[in-house]
Amino acid sequence: MAKLVEVTDVILRDAHQSLMATRMAMEDMIPACADLDEAGYWSLECWGGATYDSCIRFLNEDPWERLRTFKKLLPKTRTQMLLRGQNILGYRHYEDTVVQRFVDKAAENGMDVFRCFDALNDVRNLKTAVEAVKRTGKHAQGTICYTVSPVHTVEKFVEMGERLVEMGVDSICIKDMAALLKPQPAYDLVKGLKEKLGEDILIHVHVHSTTGVTLVSLMKAIEAGADIVDTSVSSLSLGTGHNPTESLVEMLEGTGFETKLDLERIYKVRDHFAKIRPRYKEFLTEFQGAETEIFKSQIPGGMLSNMESQLKQQGQGDRLKEVLEEVPRVRKDAGYPPLVTPSSQIVGTQAVFNVMMGKYKVMTGEFSDLMLGYYGETDAEKEPEVVEKAKEFGKKDPITCRPADLLQPEWEKLCDEAKALEGNNGTDEDVLTYAMFPQVAPKFFRERKDGPLNLGKDPSSFEAGPVSPDHPGYLSAPIDYDVKIGEKTHKVTVAPR
Repeated sequence: MAKLVEVTDVILRDAHQSLMATRMAMEDMIPACADLDEAGYWSLECWGGATYDSCIRFLNEDPWERLRTFKKLLPKTRTQMLLRGQNILGYRHYEDTVVQRFVDKAAENGMDVFRCFDALNDVRNLKTAVEAVKRTGKHAQGTICYTVSPVHTVEKFVEMGERLVEMGVDSICIKDMAALLKPQPAYDLVKGLKEKLGEDILIHVHVHSTTGVTLVSLMKAIEAGADIVDTSVSSLSLGTGHNPTESLVEMLEGTGFETKLDLERIYKVRDHFAKIRPRYKEFLTEFQGAETEIFKSQIPGGMLSNMESQLKQQGQGDRLKEVLEEVPRVRKDAGYPPLVTPSSQIVGTQAVFNVMMGKYKVMTGEFSDLMLGYYGETDAEKEPEVVEKAKEFGKKDPITCRPADLLQPEWEKLCDEAKALEGNNGTDEDVLTYAMFPQVAPKFFRERKDGPLNLGKDPSSFEAGPVSPDHPGYLSAPIDYDVKIGEKTHKVTVAPR
């Protein structure tokens, strides 16, 4: 008898985040939900990541209503989200009670599986979120952000898996956001986790397809004992996205593994999104192939586009090669953090500044905080000389405690500020929206009554010739950096493309 391999489809979240800048309107996803719900998936990822931000920033859509709608339309299938641990869905650490309230409300509104990750793989930043999920009775998935460096070994990742299990997670996800997970390491890592943690802990593997090797990696992970893998329906797959669901099903034929997915249902979903995709042409990434250079630079596509944009804004677009060479050096100085939101933006921006202004002549507030431990602990020691410069720029000392331990209770203050805004409906959900995006929420609250927007267009309305894409990435929102030059502090906005 063939062994069952479960599948999570990311078509409702990460697929369009990775390929069309998270701009897909809810109304274009609703028609596919009935077939997705009947297709036999373990779960459907549909919330979190940049979708929450995009809803209020671009689509005038209440993300909580989106979640409730998905839950109503997917009664047979688990809903799943991506949760940035102590960052929730924002770009800073939040005090514990805010994290707890967010998890409570997400569970109450229909979320079943919480994939909790930390950009630095600091499990201390996952503890509050995991405990909150467990209290709700929902599925807590602990995440290992996969990366490659001299200090990141199978043994190191397995050790992290042990700490996550001790924390009480129900499953473990290997999250490969830059398509770095090659076939043999995939086998070795899954095998190592299974041998150390036992068969009762589900191992879930998430990979992107950017480098062109990861469908083979999924096969090797399955052979090593992976229980669940992530894919995306083919009409929104490949490039900077994910491996096609249909390809996985066909690949397993005759191997002793099977998915039991209903391909006829999935073909209907494929056809639906194939019709929808051209309407979002102006947001589609131009990258459709495979890029093996990422194995050297480890730079995700979204991070690359941000760096290009920063250089062009400064009239130095011809210096991209220098920046690409600088990124690994900055990453080494910072203790080899995985490059995922927000660490990818922080490291990438510092590399740009090093090239444009001289090595660490200017340091962003965020990079200074990263060097001083205010984002958490890295797997390798940081460069002492750069730490000293960070102390000068940041005007504070390094910390070794969990960063959130330094935060004061903030829920009541957030309530007061949020409920004073025009259009706020007085719910905890609106307070949480304000907490995560205080600069965007006021406009959204005022205009919410106007109803959701659909940014898709009739393909015939596009002009002939190449379209400059709003490149997808791991950051959908601009970040304002405090850049200190001499005694003056300057605001620099890094806008996504």
